[in-house]
Amino acid sequence: MKKFLALLLALMMVLSLVACGEKDTADTEPVDEGTEVYNVVYLVNGNLGDKSFFDSAEAGLEQLQADGRITLRTIEMGGTDEDQPAWLSNLYEVSESGEYDVVICGTYQMPDYLKEVATAYPEQKYVIFDDNTYVGENSNVLNLTYKQNDMGYLVGVYAACMTVDTNLPLVNEDAVVGFVGGVDSPVINDFLIGFIQGAQSVNPDIKIDTRYTNDYVDTAIAKEYGISMINDNHCDIIWGVAGNAGNGAAEAALETGKAYFIGVDSDQELTLSSDLAALTLTSGLKNIGNSLVWVFDELDAGNEYWGTEVTLGLAEGGVGIVTDKNFDAMASAETKAAVEAAEAGVLGGTIVVDSALADGGADLAVSLREAVRP
Repeated sequence: MKKFLALLLALMMVLSLVACGEKDTADTEPVDEGTEVYNVVYLVNGNLGDKSFFDSAEAGLEQLQADGRITLRTIEMGGTDEDQPAWLSNLYEVSESGEYDVVICGTYQMPDYLKEVATAYPEQKYVIFDDNTYVGENSNVLNLTYKQNDMGYLVGVYAACMTVDTNLPLVNEDAVVGFVGGVDSPVINDFLIGFIQGAQSVNPDIKIDTRYTNDYVDTAIAKEYGISMINDNHCDIIWGVAGNAGNGAAEAALETGKAYFIGVDSDQELTLSSDLAALTLTSGLKNIGNSLVWVFDELDAGNEYWGTEVTLGLAEGGVGIVTDKNFDAMASAETKAAVEAAEAGVLGGTIVVDSALADGGADLAVSLREAVRP
């Protein structure tokens, strides 16, 4: 239910946490009297500071708050197995309170918990991003998904072009790149299918070393994988698609001094340390923050999508690729043209990228992955 700002300001109080950390984001810019705002809580099944996925969502919500369109409470619940009981208890807590117009959470780890709670509180509205497990089963839940396969295609085209550009100091003559994914799951493999198909559109013989961390927070395993990819298989570009864990691949590139990194979800060249940013050629963007702004734009316009799935792609700004900074400075004119042509083809429908989320997608991901191993 929408609430007037004056009423919110009168009612807001300091909220305590249950078994989790909280980021205070209660301050808002002044807005005109009578402007309607939403009281929003964002439940992070991990921690902020991942410099990609969760931070992207937070940035969009903070922008909405700064614009006076929402009030925001962000609860960081931790991302380990031991933290998972708190995910459910926090969902129940915020739903039982009745204080929030919209409860927001994300990722493939949350749908079972959300299904239980959304069923128990049918009047509460929920948004879950990056998951479509129970689409339509609860009329109070909006599922936001993204065409990360299309974004992966652009990144694959770019990586295939760059890995043979020996004018770059860290590029070797072998057409081998790496992919460090999080959990071997449909969403992560959607990135991978696009990446492989995009790379193969440039070079059918390219090799791609794919490994999974099975974790989104620990950088150590991704760093270990990255070092092996670089030293054993001559990868000179690695795409990290594992949240904070994936940043370990950037550390591997820096430590070995023989490879570059590609970021994910947000523009990681802006968020990583200066030495890691210098090796970050570009980032594939999954614009979680933009998609959450879109939700409230639509609500303000009177458009509601509860009980449905909304998928956002290149045309809607849901996904993309960074094309300034290191990309602009280091990519050749031919590489830039190839990426532009790929984007135009996807937008125009002349290029259709397969998806791990479609029927048969799981088997396709496995067959493609195994066919391109070094």
